[in-house]
Amino acid sequence: MPDRLRRDFTAGAPNRRYVGDITYLPVEDGSFLYLATVIDLYSRRLVGWAIADHMRTDLVETALRRAAAIRGDLAGALMHTDRGSQYVSAQFAKCCNELGVLQSRARVGSSADNALAESFNASLKREVLQGRRTFTTAHDARFQVEAWIRGYNTIRRHSSLGYLSPIDYEQRQTSLALAA
Repeated sequence: MPDRLRRDFTAGAPNRRYVGDITYLPVEDGSFLYLATVIDLYSRRLVGWAIADHMRTDLVETALRRAAAIRGDLAGALMHTDRGSQYVSAQFAKCCNELGVLQSRARVGSSADNALAESFNASLKREVLQGRRTFTTAHDARFQVEAWIRGYNTIRRHSSLGYLSPIDYEQRQTSLALAA
């Protein structure tokens, strides 16, 4: 599978180009939860995600299917990921085919090829954990991550979006298009 994104983390319209990744959410008891994400490169909006106590392909498939449910349709969109086993699996390829999504993969060993997703994960952990090494409980991790995602999509301002939140940016662009 080629790298169709080639480190161009932009999109001229919503629902055209996405990046995705999995990150670990460490829990105080020594266990982990895992967060799979699907981020629209147009607005930086997190449109699909899933949290589970496993890293099976179902995790990334759930995140992509959630993005399809939120967006209504992903047909023709590009989904760029790293080369983790979940993303190179036949199950994920089948899911992408069903949704009409074209796959793209980073080169082996190059985290910069998926830098936007990696940066998102780093920001989430830094801001939610606030210097702690772990979440107190799995329930606490789920609650805090979900709350952060809501704030990220609705409140967090991005310089690349004219200092608007992802959802505000999408709504503004839609309003401008309708007015034209």
